[in-house]
Amino acid sequence: MNLAESLLQALKDHGAQQVFGIPGDFALSFFKVIEESGILPLFTLSHEPGVGFAADAAARFNGTLGVAAITYGAGAFNMVNPVAGAFAEKSPLVVISGAPGAGESESGLLLHHQAKTLESQFNVYREITCDQIRLDDPEQAPELIARVLANCLRHSQPVYIELPRDTVFLPCEPVKPRPPEPYDTDALSACVDEILERLNSARAPVLMVGVEIRRYGLEEKVAALARKLNLPTVTSFMGRGLLAQDTAPLFGTYLGVAGDAKVTDRVENSDALLLLGVILSDTNFGVSRQRIDLRHCIQALSGQVSLGFHTYPNIPLDALVEALLNRLADHPDQPSGPEPNYPRGLNADDNPISPTDIARAVNDMMVEHGNLTIAADMGDCLFTALDMENTALVAPGYYATMGFGVPAGLGVQAATGERSLILVGDGAFQMTGWELGNCRRYGWDPIVLLFNNASWEMLRTFQPESEFNNLEEWGFADMAAGLGGDGVRVRTRAELQQALEHAVATRGRFQLVEIMVPRGVLSDTLTRFVAGVRRLQQTGD
Repeated sequence: MNLAESLLQALKDHGAQQVFGIPGDFALSFFKVIEESGILPLFTLSHEPGVGFAADAAARFNGTLGVAAITYGAGAFNMVNPVAGAFAEKSPLVVISGAPGAGESESGLLLHHQAKTLESQFNVYREITCDQIRLDDPEQAPELIARVLANCLRHSQPVYIELPRDTVFLPCEPVKPRPPEPYDTDALSACVDEILERLNSARAPVLMVGVEIRRYGLEEKVAALARKLNLPTVTSFMGRGLLAQDTAPLFGTYLGVAGDAKVTDRVENSDALLLLGVILSDTNFGVSRQRIDLRHCIQALSGQVSLGFHTYPNIPLDALVEALLNRLADHPDQPSGPEPNYPRGLNADDNPISPTDIARAVNDMMVEHGNLTIAADMGDCLFTALDMENTALVAPGYYATMGFGVPAGLGVQAATGERSLILVGDGAFQMTGWELGNCRRYGWDPIVLLFNNASWEMLRTFQPESEFNNLEEWGFADMAAGLGGDGVRVRTRAELQQALEHAVATRGRFQLVEIMVPRGVLSDTLTRFVAGVRRLQQTGD
């Protein structure tokens, strides 16, 4: 096989299920191999940020490699923001960029798409990936590919592969996957002893789960662990949607002052808070009502476990969960706790629509028609999602980039074959909403709820005096037909209910419901979140 085929087969052997990309001259030969080999299906989109977000979402949802292929320079630099988000939120994204061949790089001429130097792109990606390789030697390529893909999965963070266009068709040996990294089983046993001792002696232990449990495919095992430990279980803000398909004593989502007071009390008053795969970010803990004492926490993240003032290094999360389950094998499963109550029963009248009305309408729809996976953008659409049924969710909850929602929803449908529900604001839709035009080619038919308040409303909440937060009404629903879907604009709760019923019943074309939300009307959760952030800013806490 040639080098490109060896790379594609290695990606498949390591769990990749598709490639998202946009071709360019430095990547044309690689795209030719992708298409003609059929090793992995190829989905091309319209702009590189959409490619990155779609591949990231596919990786997040399936807990395996997402693959984004682009060309050198103009393509790869367009991808920096999505890759930075995947790095921050620990998503195993593989970026493959075409590159100039050896003869071109030695010509002495500046090459098109080149920035400062031919190395500039490699150096930029060094900052936002956990490993980087250049495949300019087919003899070394199998070992390099094995290393970088192993690191991508081990760290659950992006990696960068640069593929010079003159090496694509060179003969190359198959890639042999690396064995798992070894760890000290005695240290693991001691770590489990200490965790269980801490939990058993605690007055009010609590389990909080975060994004890593999905990244490493551990949701079912963590649900079983929660039942064995009989611990009240919450998700972090970033971990919203975890355990949605598993029976666990799930108590809710921790949002500090912005969330349910009962959940906040449980978490912040716990004397043994077990954090499994939870990133210590400001969005997860920045609006805590009272500062959480990390000395009372047990944190398992990034391949290590910290308890109080000491750390067990090189303890993989999957090994830790498995060891805890083995130690608790004789413990009976405790019944799952009651699910939180979400707002239902939309009053379908002629009143204007609020974000809470949207949550009610979606919950009514899911009760009748079944849950859909949600892909949410940043803004009040994400905070409104927290009032929706606990279903699988992908969102940029920490990195907080706009533009994620629409391509992420397409990535989810490409990865699962199942329809997704996309929540997006009008500002974010202006960035990447046009990727919906690719749905017709691939048979994707997401339901898109576009929150249109003609504003960057979340920014306005922090700086209401600025006129630059105002946006024009672009008439997005009218554009849907030209993109190959159906669109409708709704202003009342009755119109919203009718539009959702039509959208659910209509398959084969994307359904865009443009929901006109009065400017200044926020979800209750975002209102509390903003108030919490302002309080912390004022006190300097």
